[in-house]
Amino acid sequence: MLAWAAFVIAMPLLGIGGLKLEGTGSEAFVKAARDAARDHRGNLALVLIEDGKIAQSRAMSIGKPVSGDTLFQMASVSKWVTTWGVLALVDDGRIDLDAPVSRYLTRWQLPAGDHPTDQVTVRRLLSHTAGLTDDLGYCGFAAGTPIQTLEASLTKAADACPLRTGAVAIEADAGTWRYSGGGFTLLQLLIEEVSGEPFADYMERKVLVPLGMNRSTFRTGEEGRSDLAQFFDSSGGPAPHNHYTAAAAASLYASANDMARFAQAHMRGPRGEVPGRGVIAPESLQALQGVESRLLGMPHWGLGVQHFAESSRGGSIFGHDGGNVPAVSTTVRIEASSGDAIVALSTGGYTIAPKLGSEWTRQRRAGVTPAMIYGAVMRFTNPFEALSAWAWLMGGWTAILAASVLVARRNRLPSSPRI
Repeated sequence: MLAWAAFVIAMPLLGIGGLKLEGTGSEAFVKAARDAARDHRGNLALVLIEDGKIAQSRAMSIGKPVSGDTLFQMASVSKWVTTWGVLALVDDGRIDLDAPVSRYLTRWQLPAGDHPTDQVTVRRLLSHTAGLTDDLGYCGFAAGTPIQTLEASLTKAADACPLRTGAVAIEADAGTWRYSGGGFTLLQLLIEEVSGEPFADYMERKVLVPLGMNRSTFRTGEEGRSDLAQFFDSSGGPAPHNHYTAAAAASLYASANDMARFAQAHMRGPRGEVPGRGVIAPESLQALQGVESRLLGMPHWGLGVQHFAESSRGGSIFGHDGGNVPAVSTTVRIEASSGDAIVALSTGGYTIAPKLGSEWTRQRRAGVTPAMIYGAVMRFTNPFEALSAWAWLMGGWTAILAASVLVARRNRLPSSPRI
């Protein structure tokens, strides 16, 4: 039983259930991705970048056609783009990464408790090490339902996903890594307070438009746009389009081509453009890719990005995955040493985008890291992957128990009489 559990945990690390590749390179990957997506009941947009340039771009849909310019809700990948907005304020000298966030807030403050509020710095919020224990997890508001104010959402998010308290509070020591969507909602408030602008306005002016992400937006109420991907549930049926107060954490709308531009902005451009593209300083970009938390001594999280693996070419494979209700999944990952990247955006399922991202990472990793093992184990608690993981585990255990019962019964049968 324990051996089967270990096998199920190791499946993504071993590539079991991954893509069936016939060769190497981006063309082989795209072909395998297309085969894997045949049963996907929704939309998918995929872009592969090699040496800083777009090498492959594909899109598919069971409904209204999609392309590289179609907008998708980016889910938690939004946090990475929000991080650029925060670092732009740092570069402008308007905030200090290591200052308590409370220094800049007037509209809302963290509730007093057993831990000092001064431990909640901007840097720790970006790296999920501020000691916040909300575990958010926003499920959004249905169309026609008024969304909360930022202040009300921080006090208790009405759209918290099941098994989440929805309250943003400090309940762990500083430096303790704990994923916190609420921390990025607090950063959304920080941006509004310091810039004096609505969050979406600031992000468009300071980050999205300068990077050439002209279709992208953090604004709510985008359901009327003709270039928005349809929302499907996991069975391919029509699904509602949920809206979010916590736009910084969960609700950037962006196209695959715009996210490719975002990924390329982390690299030197073909005409010598500096990483950061003048939106954030190269030094801030290096800080983003740095290591703010470790898992068993190995890099785990930077500023707004996860370290997925060590690259076989040196350096890190970093980025972010995302999942929103109902059935939105996204992934953007970069191999800094090669200038390669993947962008995969989907509706209609929680697994296709991270599956493509994980396979792309597996081909490039130097080995299995503690963070990868941790991610494999956490599939059993991740609401977007738990059903599949538990199905494999329980199915195997059921088969083992059934086989054990049959063997036991056979052994108890009386032996044939001797003549």
